Amino acid sequence: MGTDSIGFLDSGFGGITVLSEALRQLPGENYIYYADNEHVPYGTKSKEEVHNYVFSAVDFLVRQGVKALVVACNTATSIAVRDLRNSYSFPIVGMEPAVKPAVENGNGKRVLVLATQLTLKEEKFHNLVQRVDQEHVVDYLAFPELVELAEAMIFDTDRVVPVIKEKLQDYDFYNYKTFVLGCTHFPIYKNVFRQVLPEHIDIIDGSIGTVRYLKHLMEESGIVNTRPGGGKVRFFDSGREILSKERLETFKWLLSQC
Repeated sequence: MGTDSIGFLDSGFGGITVLSEALRQLPGENYIYYADNEHVPYGTKSKEEVHNYVFSAVDFLVRQGVKALVVACNTATSIAVRDLRNSYSFPIVGMEPAVKPAVENGNGKRVLVLATQLTLKEEKFHNLVQRVDQEHVVDYLAFPELVELAEAMIFDTDRVVPVIKEKLQDYDFYNYKTFVLGCTHFPIYKNVFRQVLPEHIDIIDGSIGTVRYLKHLMEESGIVNTRPGGGKVRFFDSGREILSKERLETFKWLLSQC
């Protein structure tokens, strides 16, 4: 299975939200999901640390024989995706906050991007905003607490809602049209955000566009699997295959929620 699989890399659970979309758009493919739980979260680490973690993970995935890679982590993408593309010949797709569609959606109203500290500090993010935000409507906020909740498997609405409300208490929602979930962990809580935010605010993330681009690159390379028998996923925890029933059920449950 490994030589015919698409690799997914994230610091933890978050990339499951992108994998779920890939299973919808590319159901004939098999997948290897690498959660670097030894080093989660990436968003509070130094650039050098994250760069090293990412290359170590990708080297492992290459040894499994993957034919394409999704860096299903905004922070890892901002730090390492350019160097990865220079180092490997197979299709590599990264994540970036969906700022462009958010600005286009807003009709001049403000956009709030929620992401990790490291993503928001990187030149890649600021270049993206500068390129698409001609009306200067984009605000951004680091929200590491939500990554911590996800990695602690805290999904109970009663516990998550107060955290989101406190984080957003200084924002006048009626000045905003769109919120961008700029970390792959955050869409896990999309329904919770929907409870907190007024109906007029749209909530978007980059999963659909990312997988659409992956599919395009794979079609161009002629490596889309059209044979039956796809949809299998192997899960790895920082290089160790996850075989315990309890741990596998956790990942499968998360997939079902996306």
